[in-house]
Amino acid sequence: MVRKVDPVKHEEKRAEILDAAERCFARHGFHGATIAQICAEAKMSPGHLYHYFPTKEAIVWAIAGAGLAYATSRSAQILYGAHPIKTLVAEIELINAGHEKAGPGVLLDVLAEAGRDPAVGEILRESSASMRVLVADFLRRGQVNGQIDPDLDTDTAAAVLISIIDASKALSIRAPNLNRKRRSKALERLITRFLSPPSEAENA
Repeated sequence: MVRKVDPVKHEEKRAEILDAAERCFARHGFHGATIAQICAEAKMSPGHLYHYFPTKEAIVWAIAGAGLAYATSRSAQILYGAHPIKTLVAEIELINAGHEKAGPGVLLDVLAEAGRDPAVGEILRESSASMRVLVADFLRRGQVNGQIDPDLDTDTAAAVLISIIDASKALSIRAPNLNRKRRSKALERLITRFLSPPSEAENA
């Protein structure tokens, strides 16, 4: 008789493993973290973990997918708010705060590993491509609403915006004593001038 899987418990266990993996990546780096360490952090045997994720790369795919799902769920709220650009910047700062707690070096470590490991590179490119589609759609809808510069090429602007967001995550490493409020204000001005229609950007 085949044992029936409880989908709720299955997803809860997957989430626990992903949380454990992120803590290990923050502590040991992506390359240095081993499946054995992730198992120890998640308090389960390798055989049990492999039931949910066959490889470390599969864990990274799942983490990337969770990030994309979160961004998708938040995009509508950001766009349809009274001030979509300000709301976007606030969301970026919220995400960055989470990265600081987990360890901002994780992103840089994964970027470096992507240059060495083709499998990780593929994950990064696929995740980035999906995120670009989401951001470009956000920008196009903003153009229709008159909130985003109509002359921007949305696909290119999306790629640049994502790079700005990634770079902002490294600020806590480059300048750990930087005032958070001033950092947020500078980021808001940068993105506002980049995305706003010319007449509004001049006054930002």
